[in-house]
Amino acid sequence: MTLPHDISGLEAKVSAAVREHWKAFLFEGILFVILGLAAIIVPPLASLAVTIFLGWLFLISGVAGLALTFWARKMPGFWWSLVSAALAIAVGVVLLARPIQGTLTLTIVVGAYFLAEGVTSIMYALEHRRELSRRWGWMLTAGLMDIIVAGIIVAGLPGSALWAIGLLVGINMLFGGASLIAMALAARDG
Repeated sequence: MTLPHDISGLEAKVSAAVREHWKAFLFEGILFVILGLAAIIVPPLASLAVTIFLGWLFLISGVAGLALTFWARKMPGFWWSLVSAALAIAVGVVLLARPIQGTLTLTIVVGAYFLAEGVTSIMYALEHRRELSRRWGWMLTAGLMDIIVAGIIVAGLPGSALWAIGLLVGINMLFGGASLIAMALAARDG
């Protein structure tokens, strides 16, 4: 990867662009905070919305992938592309046809992800505790928290499927929106 020669010039351009459009960032941040709060307040609805949204993403990407696969059928890997596109279409159709069952499946995947992420973070913290000095405890704590969240999600199945994805997406949107608001206000004042 090559980096631009004038990093400070690039930083100045980005800073100027953020200052120029601070109202757009502020609006986006406020919208994210409102949607995040709504998802936190009504997590079952948010979980269902995320599942349906993912269903449409898989379906659209599968159809596009299928069209591109047949358009470039002389390229190597045709059959793998065909299988990948068909799989995306199938996943999209299943998520859209049975969104509640899809939410359960996605919740299981999220629980497995948090478990794997937690174990990985703990192993990384233990492996690199010398290099990380006193900060390795933070990574260890983050890994333990991931495992606790995974335990809560998995132990609560199937009931946790109603709230887990919606709550996690809501928290993410709330913090993402708050950071956009803070960036916008800093750009306005700076």
